[in-house]
Formats: sequence, structure tokens, C-alpha cells
Amino acid sequence: MGSLETGLPLKRDHHHLLRSSSLRNSNNGILGQRSRSRFARLVLSKRIDYLQLICAVAVFFFFVFLFQIFFLPGSVMEYGSKSEKAHDLFMKNSEANLGELAFLKELDFGEDINFQPLKLMDKFQKDANLVTNGVVGSKKVVRFGYRKPKLALVFADLWVDQHQILMATVATALLEIGYEIEVFSSENGPALDVWRKIGVPVSVITADENMKFSVDWLNYDGILVNSLKAAGFLSCLMQEPFKNVPLVWTIHEQTLAARLGQYVTSGQSETVDTWKRVFSRATVIVFPNYILPMGYSVCDPGNYFVIPGSPEEAWKADKKQLAPMQDEFRLKLGYGQDDFVVALVGSRLSYRGLWLEHAFILKALFPLHTEFGDSSSRLKIIILAGDSASNYSSTVETIADKLGYRTGMVKHVAADENTDTVISSADLVIYRSFLDEHSFPDILLKAMCFEKPIIAPDLPTIRKYVSDRVNGYLFPKEDPRVLTQIMSQMVSNGKLSLIAHNAASIGKLPQAAKDIPLKLKAEWQWHLFEGIGDSRPPNKTKTKFLDKIEKQLNHTNGEYSTALTASNETFVYAIWEDQKYADIASMKKRREDEELKDRTDQPRGTWDDVYRNARRPDRSLHERDEGELERTGQPLCIYEPYFGVGTWPFLHHTSLYRGLGLSTKGRRPGADDVDAPSRLPLLNNAYYRDVLGEYGAFFAIANRVDRIHKNAWIGFQSWRATARMRSLSKTAEKSLLEAIEARRHGDTLYFWARLDTDPRNPSKQDFWSFCDAINAGNCQFAFSEALKQMYGIKHNLSSLPPMPSDEGTWSVMHSWVLPTKSFMEFVMFSRMFVDALDAQFYDDHQKTGRCYLSLSKDKHCYSRLLELLVNVWAYHSARRIVYVDPETGFMQEQHRLKGRRGQMWIKWFQYSTVKSMDEDLAEEADSDHPRRRWLWPSTGEIFWQGTYEKERNLRNKEKEKKRQQSKDKIQRMRKRTHQRALGKYVKPLADDANSTALPAKLLR
Repeated sequence: MGSLETGLPLKRDHHHLLRSSSLRNSNNGILGQRSRSRFARLVLSKRIDYLQLICAVAVFFFFVFLFQIFFLPGSVMEYGSKSEKAHDLFMKNSEANLGELAFLKELDFGEDINFQPLKLMDKFQKDANLVTNGVVGSKKVVRFGYRKPKLALVFADLWVDQHQILMATVATALLEIGYEIEVFSSENGPALDVWRKIGVPVSVITADENMKFSVDWLNYDGILVNSLKAAGFLSCLMQEPFKNVPLVWTIHEQTLAARLGQYVTSGQSETVDTWKRVFSRATVIVFPNYILPMGYSVCDPGNYFVIPGSPEEAWKADKKQLAPMQDEFRLKLGYGQDDFVVALVGSRLSYRGLWLEHAFILKALFPLHTEFGDSSSRLKIIILAGDSASNYSSTVETIADKLGYRTGMVKHVAADENTDTVISSADLVIYRSFLDEHSFPDILLKAMCFEKPIIAPDLPTIRKYVSDRVNGYLFPKEDPRVLTQIMSQMVSNGKLSLIAHNAASIGKLPQAAKDIPLKLKAEWQWHLFEGIGDSRPPNKTKTKFLDKIEKQLNHTNGEYSTALTASNETFVYAIWEDQKYADIASMKKRREDEELKDRTDQPRGTWDDVYRNARRPDRSLHERDEGELERTGQPLCIYEPYFGVGTWPFLHHTSLYRGLGLSTKGRRPGADDVDAPSRLPLLNNAYYRDVLGEYGAFFAIANRVDRIHKNAWIGFQSWRATARMRSLSKTAEKSLLEAIEARRHGDTLYFWARLDTDPRNPSKQDFWSFCDAINAGNCQFAFSEALKQMYGIKHNLSSLPPMPSDEGTWSVMHSWVLPTKSFMEFVMFSRMFVDALDAQFYDDHQKTGRCYLSLSKDKHCYSRLLELLVNVWAYHSARRIVYVDPETGFMQEQHRLKGRRGQMWIKWFQYSTVKSMDEDLAEEADSDHPRRRWLWPSTGEIFWQGTYEKERNLRNKEKEKKRQQSKDKIQRMRKRTHQRALGKYVKPLADDANSTALPAKLLR
């Protein structure tokens, strides 16, 4: 709860701390009972006779003491300045002949509560300092406003309620200061017209069978989820790659808080843990008051924040709906229409001074009898506090009886379900709590919205909104006798006086004390909802939506566990990993021998031999499925890199496409996807998986490409292009395949996501301006530094490779196609460029999580710069660049080769230059084995001419070793000594054989 790591900090006069029993014992809820003392247990065990105890002490003291021990909620507190003030107040009133309250002199008033979200405030302060200083490492961060920040508002439905009014007011202010907003809801409703009137687009979306929403949440700088009813959206936002999108969740309901207490009591820890994970997903959870965070303390992950203020009370104050409830409630309590009802309301917190406050207020109201004369029985006082399960009523009746009230004149009503009806039925509302809270009390705001005259103690939080004798009446808590004087002015002849009616009408909406810009925060945007007919949602139970959400969350958790179980049934992952590494180790030598054999200059033999070698059976560990067989016969395969379960709805399932999982954990079960980490171990490092993005997929495919990709052309398409409706249609796919098969454009870069139509480029900026815009204004500097380090340039690079935009547009979002040979050349260039970027950013980014290509913490750092790199390489390596319309398949060449003459940096990007640089790096890695941290060797294969010679020498040594072993074997066989025969076997003659056989027959 911000600062609730060890309990809610409750301060007493800013120097005494108090720990709430409601936080120490979650089983007791917010209004938990204090633990009984030894003396209480002694009395309960009947070791002391009740009659003897009554005779030993005064009757009044016994009852108060008994109630204090057994029925008072709250915990034992330290006595400090508050207790001293209570004692002084008691002594002062004792001098004023308040002897009836002598039995309460041991009690004190409520403690001041101070809620401090320390973790969040510290985080906000650090971020503010970074923005103020604008320095990351040694580089100044330029605030480059290339687009408006974009927010997503998420609702469970579009029925008109307090959440819609709140967010409509917030959205109006945000639109005014330059934000872009889009609304998402899972159910339509009357508020749809309100958002259209504001000018905000609305999308009604539904989840698929796997409870996933087809929304690219990465398009938004922040997500605002409203109410507990919209918690179902968080199941998708808890998955990669949406886990780090800033999320603000506003919670106004107390329904779940009560249910969490029941879960803890009944031992349903799994459900509580599920809600803890949901609460932990939010960046900030906003509550409208300081009571709700304590109710949700069992799920507190340290991100609770309180912003006081909500239109909820005013929205509920609909007199047309509550008029029947008002009459029904009076009849239920036995009150008539002519009775004068005074409601005593207060804080929802429980503390020892609660009874002292009740007593002083009731004592101050006692002289009101004289205003009613003989009809004093018409005066009814309702104390709204506690819950229906406690013994609150008997305590209130006892105090009222000792103060002289008639039986039935003072009643207690539980506050858990009857707040609206009590306040609407009352003629006058008195705020009885002397507890100084952080925000204006909700229940007092409710009374003002009902246009009830209010009386409250002169506390700082109340004084900010209530002007004495204007929209309410204030009395000093040190002198409750002033309350008696105020009552004599507000009640005349058993009815409300004219000044009371005036104060009630003025106090309908409290006014803020500080200056607020009228254009943005003048009032709640009520006028937007005027004219809406039936705005009430369908009748639903208060807990029905929680049952639905918990079922959805359990379904999501069950789905993942089922997927893991299914995968474990196929291959126990740990065992499979061990077996895979063992197989690789045993087959490594044989594979290397085969590769070395293929690289040597050998006669190919006859055509039959060539055909036989080409038809060698596939030695893969899995059986080739139908999709893989179809891809074998087509010229193109488009890979779709993805990371996390949240991207699954945006992936294709046809044979033209193949998924490429950047993480082993988030792969689709049953799909023929490529496991990128198994092909490139670098991607097991979460830092490089995030910072490289799709380039990790490029490097994984290029590493020994002939083992995984056997097509002449290769392509990539980002799942975000599908989310933005920029993926290829069936018509465009057919057109692209026809152009490839016909070799219409030769060695060409085909792309279908344009720079000039990208949502991030609303002003149609040129290439380098756009690159600066999405990289905090430092793209050109970072690109220049990378080229200098890559090519070993010592002097300053005064210019960058020209990228003109007057002859066409450029590719974005990694959605393009290249010949496989050209792709390998591009990867060769990219590996060196990425290595130069890594040397430039790694130290600062790894330590602080910040780089000067972003305005805030960003784990992707230079991935947005890499998004545009393919354009620079294709343009300056003299490749043709062709745009393919994703809908119609119409093709248009961009930046024709004739127009590039004199502008291309051919020498920098030609194959011979890049290849020689690659071989130099390979020689250094293979020969010198440098010990410094170096990224390049980990991004792919290491091969140069020396590697070929080394492999040939190694192969010759192996052959010589085998030849020598054969010679040694022959020599050993020749030198082997043979044992001479002991004698010869002589076969007996036939006559001798018969003579020896005859005696044998006779013996039988």
C-alpha cells in the first residue's frame, strides 16, 4: 500500500506511531475486535461473580468498563498528546457539570491517520529528477515531442455510472492538454454517445475462447482500467509482451475487500494469491479514499495511491429513485412522516474514542427536547456506525439511557448496507467523528449531495470545503457546547429553520478552497450525460461480476498449467533438454566432418551421385508436418517473430507463414514454430532478447540458415503489423509470390508497411527526422557513432548516409521480403552494426535501465533505431526497393536506381567491403580469443579463410592419425606370436569303428 510494507503508518501528532489491529489481524476485517485482556478472559470464565462485581463498583462504571473490554473495536493505543487533549477536554466539560460522562474519562479521541505511499512517491521523485536533469550517462536527452501521448481507457461496459462520469471528466481535461485517448469496452451501452460527443473513438471488443483480446496494447503509453468489473482485461495485460505497459487501475468498490477477508478466514490461499498477482500487475492502484487501501491490504504489492474525490456520492443521490426507499425505511424503524430525524455519521475507522464522541454529541443534543416541547417524542436520533454482526446497538442504548434519553429515541443502524437510506431519511446530519482524516469524508459529501443540512467539527479537511454558516455549520471539538447553540439555531418549533434550509441548498456540492483552472477542473462533466434516457444498468447482484472474473482468471491459469502439462507429457522439458544436449555432443563431430567435407574441393562424381546426395533423408528429430511439407515446395517463407502469449491472436496459421518464438516459454503448443533460443543461445539472455527485438529473430534464422530455411526467398512480418491491419491480404500474398516466381524485379526488397502512413509519423517527416522523433532526438548521433566504431573512423563523421524522401517512402515494422542470399548479406552487415551499438550503450543501459534514445526507462533501447536499418542497407547497397500494397497487392518501386546515382555510399555497403570486415572480426575471434566483453561472436557463425585452412589441416591430421593407427594395427598383427599345435588327429579306420560299436550295443 505504498508504505504498508510493515503495516499502515498511523501518526499521532506527527511523532507517535500507531499500528492498526485491522492490519495485524486480517481475520477481523477493517473493524476488527481488539484482543481481549487477561481480566476480560477472567470475567468470561466466571471466576468473578457478576453480582459481586456490580456491588463492588458503581453501576455506571461497570457497564462502561464491560463495554470497553468486550465490545469496543480497535486496538490498544499509546497515550500521547491526543490522550492529553481528551483528558483536558473531559476536565473542562466536567467543570461545566457533565458529571454523567464521568465513566468515560479513561477514553480518548481518535488518532490522526497519515497514509504515505512511500515507494510510489520515491519512484515519482526519481523519475521527475531524471526528466529535470535530462542526462543519461554522459549524453543529454533531448525532449522530442514527435507525437501526442496516447492512452487507453478500459471499461467493463458502457452503462452510465460514476466511473463513466469520472473518466469523462478526466478525459476532457487530458484531451485539452494534448493527449490522445481511445476507449475499450467489452459491452455496449448508453455512454457510447457520450464518448462520441467528446470525440473519443470507442471499440467494443470481446475475448476469444482463450480469454485473449486482439488489441496491441504496446500502441499506448498508458492504460487506465476502471473499476473491479474491468479486471478481466488484466489477464491479457499480465502476459508478454504487454507486462510492462504502464497501467493505472481505479478501484471504488469494497465488494472484493469483504470477500478477501472471507478467503483468508476459510484458507483459500490460491484465490488470494491469484488476486495478489492481478494487483501486482498494475503500476498504480488508485483509491478515492483512505479507507479502501486498508480493506485491500491483504493484496498490497506496494503500489496503492489515494486521490480523494469521486462523483459516486452525487451520482447515487437521485431523489427520484430514493424517495420510495426513504418512506419505506422510516416505516421500518417505526418513524412517522412528522418525526424529526437526526443522523449521526462518522468515520468508518474504529478507535477507542468512538464512544466518547458518541457521548459528547448525544449530550450536546439533549437540550433539543425543549424545542419540541410536549412532542419531544418526535425527535429521533440514528447513530450510523458499525456493522450488523456486532453488539453496537446495546452499547448505544446504554449510553443514551444514562444520558436521560427516552427508550427508542436513540437507535443504532449498521452502516454496511443502510447508508443511503439513513441519510436520505434524515432531516439533519451531524458528523460525530473528531478524527482528522486526509480527505473530505465521503459520507459527509453524500449528505451534502442529498441537500441535507450538515454540522461537523472544525477539522482542517472539513474546513477546506465547508464554510461555517454558509454551506454548513462547524463547531470546535474542544467545546461541544457550541453544538447545542448551533442546534438551537437550526431547529425551530420542531422543524428545520430557514437558515438550515439555505445551508442545505448551498451545500449541494462542496467548493474546493484552492484555485483550479476552470477550463479543466471546474466541475464533473454532468452535462455530457444529460438527455440520456434509461441509463441504469441491468439488475445484477453485487458479487456476480466477481464470480465471473474469478472464473476467467482461473480459466487463464488453468490454460497455462494445462499447456505446460501437455508439453510435459510429450517431452519432460528438463529431461528433453539434457537429452538434446547429449545428442548434440554425440553428433557434433559427425556433423562437423560432413560440413568440412562439403567445403573441400572434391569431384562431384556422376549425376547419379549428385542426385543421391541431394535426396538424403531429413535427419531432424521430429516428423515433418503438413505445413512444413508445403513450405518446402514454395519459393518464400515469411517468419513472424513473437514474444509472449499476448501475441498469439495476431499470428497466421497458413503454410506461407511460420512462427518464430523469441522465448522457449511462450511458444504456441502444437505449432511448427522455430525456437529461436535453441538456434541462438544469446536469446536466452533476457537483456539482449529485449534490446534486439526482431533482430534476434534475424540472427537466429541466419545462424546455419541451411538447416532451417530451404527457400530461395525469406521474409519477416511483425505481429504488430497484423494488429494495425497492415499485414498482407490473400490478394497481396498471391501478387508477391507471382512477382518472385517471375523474377520481375530481381534482387529486391519488398515491403508493405510504409513510413509515411505510420501512426507514429502524423506530420509526414522525412527518414532521419522520424528516426530522431522515435529515439528522443538522438538517432542521428547514435547512428553516426555506430558507423564510426564499425568502420574504425577516427575523425568526426560530418554526414550520414543520405536517405531522401522525395522519391518514395521507406519500410517500418520489420515487414519485408528479400532473397535468402541478400538476407545473409544484410545479417552480416547488421551483426557488426549491432555490435557497435552494444559497445556504445551497454554499460549505462545495463546498470540504470536507461539510454539516451528514450525519455524514460526502456528495456528496448536501440530497437527502434534498428527498425529502420534495413532501409539504409538496401538503399546504399544498390538493391531495388518495391512497395506492395497490403490490400490490393499493387506494386510500386521506390527510389529508383537511376535517381540514386551520386547519393549511394556503395563502397561502404558493398559485399566485398562487408565481407572483408566480417572476416577480420572472425579472425580476431578465432585466433586471438579476446577476453573483453564482445557481442559480435555471439550473434552468429564465425568463419574466415583461416577457419577453412584450420579445418583442412585438422582433417588431414585426422586422416594421418587414422592411417597411422591402421599401420600400427597391421604391424601388431604381423608380430603376433602363434602357438604351435600339440599334435595331429588321426581318423580311425572303418573296421575299428565297427568293432568298438558292437560292445556298446551288447551293453544296452
